[in-house]
Amino acid sequence: MRIARNKKVQEWLVTAPSLFWLILLFLIPTLIVFAITFKPADLYGGIGAGWTLETLYSLANPNYPAIIWRTLYLSLLTTAACIVLATPAGYCLARTDRRWRQILMLLVIVPFWTSFLIRIFAWKTLLHPESLIKKGLVFLHMVRPEASLLYNASAVWLVMVYTFLPFAILPIYAAAEKFDFRLLEAAQDLGARRWQSFLYVFLPGIRRGLWTAVLVVFIPALGSYVIPDIVGGPSGEMLGNKIAQRVFVDRNLPHAGGLSSLLILAVLLPLLAVLVLQKKKGKAAPLIEEDA
Repeated sequence: MRIARNKKVQEWLVTAPSLFWLILLFLIPTLIVFAITFKPADLYGGIGAGWTLETLYSLANPNYPAIIWRTLYLSLLTTAACIVLATPAGYCLARTDRRWRQILMLLVIVPFWTSFLIRIFAWKTLLHPESLIKKGLVFLHMVRPEASLLYNASAVWLVMVYTFLPFAILPIYAAAEKFDFRLLEAAQDLGARRWQSFLYVFLPGIRRGLWTAVLVVFIPALGSYVIPDIVGGPSGEMLGNKIAQRVFVDRNLPHAGGLSSLLILAVLLPLLAVLVLQKKKGKAAPLIEEDA
């Protein structure tokens, strides 16, 4: 009993600093954002006294469903594209010779050495109507001369995939590096084809890396503001742009808090659902073993 208590105390001591920072920098600010949603707006751009449901009623604006839908589907498409591109990249990195692996990893990390804004403005230049890319696509009859590569949802999606792809490659590579590739050979010896061993052996073996990649891409993609602001235009506007507009232009902090609460719920609810399902599976497993 004493050993078990000492072990629990040690676990709490190790966990306490991280728990403290999570409560201080995540839980408390989140609760403040939710609370601001139910406060009235001040004429001077602050928060008024008392409580009101006016902000919730204002979220019924008919323009918001389109923006919320665009935010969700662009974030999901970005996450899917990053996973599809990062999985073979992580696989190849893990199987490459160590000397070449370091060079390839350096190439993945190099974009982080450049300012985020500079990279986005570089894409704006590449997608400009007078750019070589546009002229080349017109020459190949892939786009019409009057078509615009900028200021639309497709441009936002393209730049978001470019921006978040390294975030997906790194956790997938970290999981693939620990994977025992002899399992693939064993599966092929038992009659599985290469693509079958990849789908049914490799992917389940790196599922933690895949889930981590999904989270580190999907969550920041939901709150993207700079990318749609620079290359998106009105037709590529996302919820992050509306939040920034409410804070800096309209000076309506409760409305910004309401929109931010929608983003928070869009992230937290699926995570809570996954945790509940995992808990139910964990409880069901011992029951099955007992019945057996």
